[in-house]
Amino acid sequence: KDPQFYSFPHCDGFKEDPLRRNMRATHHYLLELGRVNQNYELERLPAVGRNVQVYVGTERINKPTRGGPPQVLFVRGISHSRGLVTVPGAFRALVQGLDELERAQSNSKVKASSSRIFMYSLPELEGVNVEDLPSMYSNIMDTLKSKIATRLLKLNVDEIEVKVRIATTDDNGKRIIQSCRCVASSMEGEWLKTSVYIEKPDPVNGVTREFCTIGDDGLCVLDPYQGSNIIQTKRAIARRVGSTYAYDFLGLLEVGLIGEWDAYLKDLADSSDSKALADGMPTGIFSSQELIEDKDGNLIPGSRAIGTNKIGMVAWLVSMKTPEYPEGREVVFIANDVTVQSGSFGVDEDVIYQKASVYSRGRGLPRIYIACNAGARIGLVDELKSKFQIKFYDDNSPAKGFEYLYLSDEDYKTLPEGTVNAREVAEGWAIDDIIGTKHGIGVENLQGSGMIAGETSQAYDEIFTLSYVTGRSVGIGAYLVRLGQRIIQMKQGPMILTGYSALNKLLGREVYNSQDQLGGPQIMFPNGVTHEVVEDDQAGVGSIIKWLSFVPQNVKALPACRSSADPVDRDVEWRPTPTPYDPRLMLSGTSDAAGFFDRGSFKEYLAGWGKSVIVGRGRLGGIPMGSIAVETRLVEQVIPADPADANSREAILPQAGQVLFPDSSYKTAQAIRDFDKEGLPIMIFANWRGFSGGSRDMAGEILKFGAMIVDALRECSNPVYIYLPPHGELRGGSWVVVDPTINDEKMSMYADPDSRGGILEPAGIVEVKFRQPDQLKVMHRIDPQLQLLDSELEMIDSFDTDAQSSIKDQIAAREGDLKSVYLQAATEFADLHDRTGRMKAKGVIKAAVPWARSREFFFFLAKRRMHEDDYIARLKAADISLSTEDATETLKSLSTCDWDDNKAVADFFNENSAEIDAKVASVKKAAVVAMIEKLQKEIE
Repeated sequence: KDPQFYSFPHCDGFKEDPLRRNMRATHHYLLELGRVNQNYELERLPAVGRNVQVYVGTERINKPTRGGPPQVLFVRGISHSRGLVTVPGAFRALVQGLDELERAQSNSKVKASSSRIFMYSLPELEGVNVEDLPSMYSNIMDTLKSKIATRLLKLNVDEIEVKVRIATTDDNGKRIIQSCRCVASSMEGEWLKTSVYIEKPDPVNGVTREFCTIGDDGLCVLDPYQGSNIIQTKRAIARRVGSTYAYDFLGLLEVGLIGEWDAYLKDLADSSDSKALADGMPTGIFSSQELIEDKDGNLIPGSRAIGTNKIGMVAWLVSMKTPEYPEGREVVFIANDVTVQSGSFGVDEDVIYQKASVYSRGRGLPRIYIACNAGARIGLVDELKSKFQIKFYDDNSPAKGFEYLYLSDEDYKTLPEGTVNAREVAEGWAIDDIIGTKHGIGVENLQGSGMIAGETSQAYDEIFTLSYVTGRSVGIGAYLVRLGQRIIQMKQGPMILTGYSALNKLLGREVYNSQDQLGGPQIMFPNGVTHEVVEDDQAGVGSIIKWLSFVPQNVKALPACRSSADPVDRDVEWRPTPTPYDPRLMLSGTSDAAGFFDRGSFKEYLAGWGKSVIVGRGRLGGIPMGSIAVETRLVEQVIPADPADANSREAILPQAGQVLFPDSSYKTAQAIRDFDKEGLPIMIFANWRGFSGGSRDMAGEILKFGAMIVDALRECSNPVYIYLPPHGELRGGSWVVVDPTINDEKMSMYADPDSRGGILEPAGIVEVKFRQPDQLKVMHRIDPQLQLLDSELEMIDSFDTDAQSSIKDQIAAREGDLKSVYLQAATEFADLHDRTGRMKAKGVIKAAVPWARSREFFFFLAKRRMHEDDYIARLKAADISLSTEDATETLKSLSTCDWDDNKAVADFFNENSAEIDAKVASVKKAAVVAMIEKLQKEIE
């Protein structure tokens, strides 16, 4: 049995210190509990690790606060390993600390919203240069954050501190031990910002007196453990509503970007793109500048101390070096600061939002909105609460009601002019209207909400917009994210119009018990408002970065391409089958059979809504594309019960595969619009047998939503490729709504040789155009037995009815025997009309493309069209009199390659960009000269 340790310190009057119980005498000092105890009253909690202690610290404060003093969880540990300055060793130690934190948070005594980890490395480190320690620690923390950021966020880790002792030599070559402190802290605002300090001990007693940063201009501080500052308080407020402090999202973005680079470089490890792999992750991959109003009210990039904002809306211009743009790209981020009046929208917040959105539109930059708010701000003129009087009908019986509210003459005269509209009465001044002097407490906030609603709608039309809902988004906040269309929702981030308690009051009974019942992911994901659901804010930021990877750096740029480890000339190995299958496998493939898109690049969106259609984004040889595929299996649409209606029940509606329903039609149209706004070429793997035309779906507006597909395709400004996959079919109205003649400049159709296209399915056509009498004619024309029986029947005397009856019975029996096979032959005859050969001959498809080689075909087609459309647009802008055909002929005149060879044309554009640019400049110059001459003639 282990010995028991008890400590009776002299400084405490030889009273036993429970904090040191069962702790070796030196551990109290190694764990630096004295520093912690200066600002926190500590209580020890059980710990599993032998060299780890866990404490819950209650801050020592002078003034009482609502909810009690802040709490912090402290994990203090001692390590006997030299590996704390390596990634594996640091990872093991940090995971051990996080495990202790997780166990401690289940303790009923713990109500902490902040956690801090401290590790003391006892062994002296050899071969480590003190000057290199900051970069080493920064790299280690970047790696750790990219691996376990989710746990760090979940456990509210605000500081990670490691003390190491480095063996080095002084100027005289004498061996010395230098104590260094590596800190990753969120205390000053930036999430887990790293810094390294050298400890300066007292020369007499050896006790550390100050900590100095490494470098010639090192700053020295005396730093006991601080209590909660304004940033920590704000961070705690944000965590209480289930979100992250707005400024902390910048740190999460950097972590997510590091993770994106790590994944990208791992994918390239097996590729032939040695240059991209050798270049590796660039330095300075992330930076940000806050957008701040100047003296003229314009937003300009700048900086200010974190937490000093007085308005609950903040915005940044962020620069990120991504795998698509290693030189950097700019993105505008707008975020509610939920710590300022609960993130509500006042006039000032509306103005910042509007200006930041206009800033992004003016530069054509992507705009990301991080939503965590309480809707439009409400308020009253508080200074009147203590002044107004009530004119009762009967002063002795107030229950009879009152006539009006009024102010005494004395109070009225003390008010600033314009505070109220009032009329003079015997008692003083009866109040007609309360106006107030403070702006932003009523309808003016609604006016501001209308302004930013219109701005968001315009932004969706002009630039890439994406919203991330965290914590909650209420009222105008919910409308803003919807107006931006693309939404990522955290599981604890409901989008609502009215709170559940207000609805319960309206209904007069307790119907709803949470906001999630009204606008949680279980509501917003199946109805198509939310595109993607994530577990936490780190996952949300990762999804933002993933989505941005498919988006050009600005509205005028070409699609965001990246090097791909997946060869474009490989076969598409996963092949669709005649029986129902999961169409996602056709796009992404499996571990042993590659699909159409680059391995691991396909990402599905809107998965909870319109399940008979699959939409997503993927890469083809590094080129980003929007994708629409068709579910071939039976799926179910679930309509939830309404808690407000006692008779309501959940309804489950089956939906057949290869059929367009109202929800999947709307989803298809919405996806086409989103892809087009993002500047993506679109792949539609068409495999529909038609629209659902039952009474339920006709009442469900199938005609309206089906027509929206045509509208979306007609407005497309990016290439759209419709491809009929193996065993796929496109029939009836579903062909009509995706036919390339809707937008022949941008749309083209292709088909696998095993696909089909037609008005009706063969069996249906046979019922109409090849019925049984026609089949019987074919039997009698082809079958020898029937021909013989027909001849015998003709030769029999017309009066010999018995012989005729016998022959006819034999004919009927033979027809019965042949009925099934000739029905199959008739069906095959009808099917032969639907095949690729006829489609190509009639010009409704451009080419028959075998599925196995479709990847290479569409890569070079997409690459060719990407450059060709760009050059055509530039030529037409240079000379507005040019048509698309004229611009195409201009490009053809510069080339000697086969214009029908996509690969040759794509190579021509790549190799002759300077010549084409010169031609564009020449066309522009000629157009300007012609315009000047025309104007001169008009003047003369």
